Amino acid sequence: MKRALIPARLRRLVRGWFDSRYISRADHRQDIRDALWEVQTLRREVTALGAEVERLRARVGGSGGRAGQDGTGVRVTPDQVRRWDDAHRLAQETAVAMDRVLQNEVLLWQAVDRLPEDAT
Repeated sequence: MKRALIPARLRRLVRGWFDSRYISRADHRQDIRDALWEVQTLRREVTALGAEVERLRARVGGSGGRAGQDGTGVRVTPDQVRRWDDAHRLAQETAVAMDRVLQNEVLLWQAVDRLPEDAT
């Protein structure tokens, strides 16, 4: 590689252009913090939704599919219960997959942060 004298003004202009196109390490770190916060929030929401599903499942199980037994007047068919169970299973699988994706992204940016300064 050859070196050449470049005017400071041009050098600042080119560096500014590069800096505007790429994200700084500080921004990567903030993105990691945001992703971890989002994973924790999603985990709490999934836990709360799981508790709500269990509460509804207990309520539906108490009615036995007949209207009015527990005072709700709700008639639930076995087909509806199967669909709800499938939706719950898919929601849990999606949350777990999203958690894995975000954790992998965090690992990726941590690896980028560990790169030597001259390699980037």
